[in-house]
Amino acid sequence: MAERTSKQGRYLYAVVPGPLERTFDFTGLNDSKVYTISNGRVAAIVSDIPDDRIRPERRHLAAQQGVLKRLVEEMPGLLPMSFGIIADGPKTIKKILSQNQEALVRQLKRVVGKVEMGLRVSWDVPNIFEYFVNTHPELQSARDRFLGPQRNPSQEDKIELGRLFDRLLQEDRENFSDRVERVLSRSCREVKRNKCRQEHEVMNLACLVPREALEVFEKDVFSAANLFDNNYSFDYSGPWAPHNFVTLDLKL
Repeated sequence: MAERTSKQGRYLYAVVPGPLERTFDFTGLNDSKVYTISNGRVAAIVSDIPDDRIRPERRHLAAQQGVLKRLVEEMPGLLPMSFGIIADGPKTIKKILSQNQEALVRQLKRVVGKVEMGLRVSWDVPNIFEYFVNTHPELQSARDRFLGPQRNPSQEDKIELGRLFDRLLQEDRENFSDRVERVLSRSCREVKRNKCRQEHEVMNLACLVPREALEVFEKDVFSAANLFDNNYSFDYSGPWAPHNFVTLDLKL
C-alpha cells in the first residue's frame, strides 16, 4: 500500500499479525477509512486523523469500539490499543512496530484464535445487608448484639458491624468465584477477576475463550448458574477484543 502524503496523524486501534496490506470496508473516527500499516511480522490498524489529540467523547469511544468489534469478526487475533493513541504518520507507526515487534508477537501468540467474554454475577436481592444477615448466622448475631432494641449502638459498634459484613462479603466473592472458575476451566484458557464496582456484585470475570469453544462457554455459564439459587443473576457478554489479556508497555 502506498504511504499517504497527508501530514495528518494516524489513530491506532489495534495491532494484528502481519505483514498485512488492507483497506477495510468500514470507517473509524470521523468516518475515516480504516487501513493497515505493516512492518515485519505485525501490522497496525489505523485511520487518518487531523489532530494530535482527541477527546474521550461518547461518539469517539463508540467509533473506536465499532472498529474493534469488526476487527474481532474479521481478524484471527488482535491487540486492542487504549483510547487516544495517535502517531505522527506512517514512519512513526512503522518505528513503533519495529521497536516493539518481539513483545507484540508474544502477545499476539497469547490471544490469536481467542476472544474475550465477560461474565458478571450479582446478588439479585432487595437489600444485600439484610440478605447477608439472614444467610450468615455470625452477622445476624452481631447485628442483634450491636443493634438490638435495648442497645444504643456507638459509632465503634457500627464500624465493627460494617467490617464484619465486608469480610463476609469478600469471603463469599472469593469462594463463589472459585466455584464458577472451576466450571469455566473447560472452555476458558484464562480467567481474570476484575474489581467489583458495586456492593451487590459477586464477581466480574473476563474470560479468554478460543473461538471454537464459544458454544461450550455458554453451556458452562448455564452449568455454573445451576449451582446457585434464584438470589443470584448471571449475565455474560461478548465476544470482545481481549482488552483484559493485553499487557503492553510500548516504546513510543
